[in-house]
Amino acid sequence: MGSHTRLVLLCGTAFSGKSTVARSLAPRLSAHVVSLDEINERRGLWGGDGIPVEEWIHTHELATDEVRDLLAAGTSAIVDDTSSPRSLRDNWRALATAAGARFTLVYIDVAHATIHRRRAANQRNPRRRDVTDAVLNQHLTTFEPPHPDENAIRIRSAEDLQSIGI
Repeated sequence: MGSHTRLVLLCGTAFSGKSTVARSLAPRLSAHVVSLDEINERRGLWGGDGIPVEEWIHTHELATDEVRDLLAAGTSAIVDDTSSPRSLRDNWRALATAAGARFTLVYIDVAHATIHRRRAANQRNPRRRDVTDAVLNQHLTTFEPPHPDENAIRIRSAEDLQSIGI
């Protein structure tokens, strides 16, 4: 594995702009995006409706296998997920280390008021599937942002990618 192979892990709440960041970053890094929402969709599940923990575990296993295969083939990967709690971030970091890939954590830090505004706009003019009130409220309440020792690159939008070194 060359040092050019990397695993970029996105972290942020629903409606923070993770998928937009992933789409913007992928061509710059020649990376493949692994979206846990897309994996769930292929499985007939939608996180916005609430998914049992055992199903999320299976989705994470599928994503892990996909990322491991990409890194083994020398292809960089971007994981598009909320990446909460920290234990999930630590697992991705360990996978990158085991694969000899560089690890970068990108935290899309967006205020809850902005999240609610974006969700309301999406409800008026759907561009993506919605999230139930209960799921969104629980998600925002339990979301664990990265701790300082995780060395996350903190951005607010895809536009901020222009000013960072990835």
